[in-house]
Amino acid sequence: MPATLELLLSFATALAVGLLIGTERGWSARETDDTRLIGGIRTFGLVGLLGGLAALLGQQFGLNAWISISLIFGLLVIAAYIGEQRHTGDLGVTNAIALLLTFLLGSLALSDQRVLAAACAVVIAMLLSLKQPLHSALRRLNADEISGALKLLFISLVLLPVLPNEGYGPWQVFNPYATWWMVVLIAAIGFAAYVAIRVIGPRKGLLVTALLGGMVSSTAMTLTLARLDGGPRMRAMLACGLLATSALMFPRVLLEVGLVNPALLGTLFWPLGICALSYAAGALWFFRQAGNELEGNPEPLLKNPFELAPALRFAALLALIAFMVEAGRRSLGDVGVYLVALLSGTTDVDAITLSLSRNAMGDLSNQVAVQGIYLAALSNSLVKGGLIALIGGRQLALCTLPIMAAGLLAGLASLLLI
Repeated sequence: MPATLELLLSFATALAVGLLIGTERGWSARETDDTRLIGGIRTFGLVGLLGGLAALLGQQFGLNAWISISLIFGLLVIAAYIGEQRHTGDLGVTNAIALLLTFLLGSLALSDQRVLAAACAVVIAMLLSLKQPLHSALRRLNADEISGALKLLFISLVLLPVLPNEGYGPWQVFNPYATWWMVVLIAAIGFAAYVAIRVIGPRKGLLVTALLGGMVSSTAMTLTLARLDGGPRMRAMLACGLLATSALMFPRVLLEVGLVNPALLGTLFWPLGICALSYAAGALWFFRQAGNELEGNPEPLLKNPFELAPALRFAALLALIAFMVEAGRRSLGDVGVYLVALLSGTTDVDAITLSLSRNAMGDLSNQVAVQGIYLAALSNSLVKGGLIALIGGRQLALCTLPIMAAGLLAGLASLLLI
């Protein structure tokens, strides 16, 4: 009895697969004469059952039985397609391919893969229903956008996996995989900014991208935003994005400290909290300054969705700083946590934060650990300020650096008073 129930459930899944896809196909062609359709809801349901029966016969009489039924069904679909094409002149093969997929999913349901068959049917039905939105989006794409997407896929899915993930050079500091991963990250953030701005507008799109990118890497996001030269009308929004993405670093550090060593939070909360609030206030002010000047502008602010050169320059800078950090650590030995924190913070705040938090649970005093973490955040902020000044230009630096300096000084004062 259990085997019979399993078989019935498998056939029910095969039928449901066909009915689901057939429902979408029938609804899409609801205004077309049924006699002109290559397949409707009933046909797709029967095809799902046929695929299940073919799989069952294949299990009973061997694979050749399934192959024979599949070939016969394929010939029927080809004949039906040719007849429809002659009758209507429609060269589309979507319905024919949908019938073949339904047959295969029906067979899959009888091969102990009911969940996979049902999931694939849902994906196919959804994809078929998105014809108009997909075609509409495709018509809005330009050559640069398609080229940019393909280049991003190439550097991330083709080049990145083949790079060695090990150290080279002096002290094995240079890691090709890790360095190229930063290139992919920066390029992907820039492409995401382009897409967000195109989809939800320059004002909100830039802010959303800055916030999401800042959760991954505020330094990479700073580089991305600093190079977006949109002229005076975009400067306020860029300043908002730069301050917002930098503000996220401070709560991220607090979260890491809280997970590793909650005892440090009481001392570290106010200095980093003041910095975050100062940055956030500046971001809010510039967001209001930007107003609606960028909305309703049909001309895209970002001309190129993919620029590899800035990402490559940043990767080279990252490798150089990593080498300098290691050289300083080896030459100075255990001279002091503060200098190590300053050097480490230029490249990565997370690593030194986690290290000092763990060491504070041993021989390192809590005060030294807290001050070292703040110095790492300070040096990282100075690096980001330098990127804004060097890449973003004088005007963008004048908008953001005073707010960053005020927040950091206020946080430092709070740290010294605690």
